[in-house]
Amino acid sequence: MKVFAIGDLHLSSSGEKPMDVFGPAWADHARKLEENWRLAVTEEDLVLLPGDLSWAMRLHDAVPDLQFIESLPGTKFFISGNHDYWFSGPAKVRAVLGPSTRLIRFDAAVHRGVGICGVRGWVWPGHPDYKPERDERHWQRAIARLELSVKALSRLTWEVAAAMFHFPPLDAGRTTELCNMIRDAGVRCAVYAHIHGEAAAAAFEGERDGVLYRCVSADRLGFKPLLLFEHPGA
Repeated sequence: MKVFAIGDLHLSSSGEKPMDVFGPAWADHARKLEENWRLAVTEEDLVLLPGDLSWAMRLHDAVPDLQFIESLPGTKFFISGNHDYWFSGPAKVRAVLGPSTRLIRFDAAVHRGVGICGVRGWVWPGHPDYKPERDERHWQRAIARLELSVKALSRLTWEVAAAMFHFPPLDAGRTTELCNMIRDAGVRCAVYAHIHGEAAAAAFEGERDGVLYRCVSADRLGFKPLLLFEHPGA
């Protein structure tokens, strides 16, 4: 089994939010994503999706985008991103998902020996964009929610574990409490998205405290799922 990741799909089946306004690389990006996905991913594989799946504002409007993801090969696990405005609570979201698309929210899962945890995250203290009056409560909420996820992971039996973040949990010079939490939980690999352009080009990638971090924003990857590692599977 191969384990892939790609984030920031920014799908818009309705056509109301064309992504090419953000540059020519985004022109017809859903088609490019599907072609690359089908070339790389098989039904036996696992794909991690760290947020910003759909531009829809309401859950029922996001269903076509979720069905598109469901139609792609592999088992998919996702977390919500800051632009997933359609997200209306775990129970309601899970009720519209197909059998191969699964949500991580305040919990964890195991798929064929791979443990999966995660949280959206937020802008963290020390980050250039951090403003205490705006961001501190969101940051503390991210810590509390990841604590729930890694505790859930600790109650499961897995052979290797991966974590998903939407917001970057670190940069080239600094790590955050979220990094410490997944390190202490025994996570081997962590993926994040959210950033684009120059910020994505400068994103930290590599090993930190025994955890391999990869930035998997879709445009940064050329809309091709990134192979993280292979695992024998259960």
